[in-house]
Amino acid sequence: MSSDSGDEHAAQSRSDNERRRKKKKEKTRKPANTAFRQQRLKAWQPILTPKTVLPMFFILGLIFAPLGGLMLYASAKVQEIVIDYTKCNQTAPTGTQFSSIPGDKVSYTFKTDVNPDPVWRKVTKNTGLKKNETICEIQFTIPDLNPPILFFYRLTNFYQNHRRYVKSVDERQLRGEAVSAADLKGSDACSPLITDKDGKPYYPCGLIANSLFNDTFSQPKLVGSTNEDDRYIMKNSGIAWPSDKERFKKTKYKPEDVVPPPHWVDMYPGGKYNKTNMPDLSEWEELMVWMRTAGLPTFSKLAMRNDTTKMARGTYQVDIIDRFPAHLYGGTKSIVISTRTVLGGRNPFLGIAYIVVAGICMLLGTLFTARHLIKPRKLGDHSYLSWNNENTREAQLTGGGGGV
Repeated sequence: MSSDSGDEHAAQSRSDNERRRKKKKEKTRKPANTAFRQQRLKAWQPILTPKTVLPMFFILGLIFAPLGGLMLYASAKVQEIVIDYTKCNQTAPTGTQFSSIPGDKVSYTFKTDVNPDPVWRKVTKNTGLKKNETICEIQFTIPDLNPPILFFYRLTNFYQNHRRYVKSVDERQLRGEAVSAADLKGSDACSPLITDKDGKPYYPCGLIANSLFNDTFSQPKLVGSTNEDDRYIMKNSGIAWPSDKERFKKTKYKPEDVVPPPHWVDMYPGGKYNKTNMPDLSEWEELMVWMRTAGLPTFSKLAMRNDTTKMARGTYQVDIIDRFPAHLYGGTKSIVISTRTVLGGRNPFLGIAYIVVAGICMLLGTLFTARHLIKPRKLGDHSYLSWNNENTREAQLTGGGGGV
């Protein structure tokens, strides 16, 4: 009886132990012993040898050099003229006579031998927005230019990439939402230009909108033409990127609920909106272009364009209402009239960079090839291992490795 009872007790113990082992095995976090789980999968481990590395230098050089040459060729095909008019108010003559613009204020690249010989003068007129505004009249000569013709303004020393400047905008306003003054102050996105002294929100708020470039350019007019309307027509539509047009929507604000930014006083005398002058940001492409902040302190922004009509050879005049105070921060402002290629405007930097990289690759490939031919290194030579070099140095210091 006792023997049977002992056997049953032993069997029960073995059964309990087996259950505990199974339960413990089920709860284990050890990964399964497979090639994937234990990271034993086969992998390709390339060995960098002179036979594989040296040809790569020459291949990269042979690829980059022609690409750089094509980019330089495309850049050289662009025709453009750049005229700096920053000091027109201070140095240009007043009256009927034009004077030559200093040579350091003008740069141009034309295919034909044409001297633009730019001249300027300043006059005072009533522009409709403001009485007795200074207008800078610039005349210049150009050869035949094939479309598309692009009209840019260029600024220097203007840091649109400043962190505080870039953050000073509220995207909800641009999307058309009627954001309250309390919400604007809570987000602090438009700091420091959020509301006016009466607590009304600026629309659009922030530093970017407030500093909008506000010089006005006329259509280039052919000098000497008897037809007063003989102008080269350029449009300010189609100058913004499609992504920018998606960013800006018509606002839900009522005119009496918001006020224009402080520096928009010339566009909105009295500093108020009404039902007739409330801006529709979804159609205002000049503002879209300005609010795409530039990454460098010198930048050009598109103001007008003509994609279909040839700009015939001749002397043209552009009238500029001079409002933007570039001289206050030590910057300059220029007009740029330019053609375009498939790679864009005139910019030789990328082509030069490709050619420089190609030259460096070819030079390194040549040097390493010469080194390999003159003093080749055996593949897998253990004598170059660091610990072998340390043993060699110790042996030298102890007199060749002999015993004491």
